Amino acid sequence: MIIREEQSGDLAAIHRVILEAFDGPAEADLVEKLRANGKLRLSLVAELDGQVVGHILFTVVAIEDADPCLRTLGLAPMAVLSEFQRQGIGSALMHSSLERCREMGHDAIVVVGHSEYYPKFGFLPASRYGLRCEYDVPEDVFMALELRSGALQGTRGLVRYQPEFSEM
Repeated sequence: MIIREEQSGDLAAIHRVILEAFDGPAEADLVEKLRANGKLRLSLVAELDGQVVGHILFTVVAIEDADPCLRTLGLAPMAVLSEFQRQGIGSALMHSSLERCREMGHDAIVVVGHSEYYPKFGFLPASRYGLRCEYDVPEDVFMALELRSGALQGTRGLVRYQPEFSEM
C-alpha cells in the first residue's frame, strides 16, 4: 500500500471512495467544492495495486479568541472503500497524515467523528481543551489532538470550519 498526496488523476477515484463511504453525495460534493475553492491543506490517498482505496482530507479551521499563530486543522472527511475496511488502511492514512501535518508545522487537529475510533490516535474530547464546535454535535464526537505538546494549553473558543462545510 502507498500513502501519497492526491494528484489530478485521482479526483474521480476520490469522489467514488467518498460517495461509497457516506450516505449520499454531500461529503463528496464538499470535497470537490473545497478543492475548487483552494481550501485543501492536505489531501492524501491510499493506493493499493494501483487503485485508490482510501482518502483523508484536512482544511484550516479557526478558533475564535485563540492566538492567531495557533495553526489548527480540521480532519474531514476520511473514507475507505467498504471492501477494504478493517484492513488497516484507515489507520495507515491517519498515521501518515498526522506525521505530515506535524512536518508542515501545524499545532493541532480537530475532528467530528466516531468517539471510539479517533481516540486510538490520541484524540480527546475537544471540551477538555475548552474548544466547542460551531455545529450542534454531541460533545463526545468533537475531538482534538495536539500535534505539538501543550499547543492547546490555555486555548478556549469556538472552532469554525471553512464556510463550505456550512453549505453541506
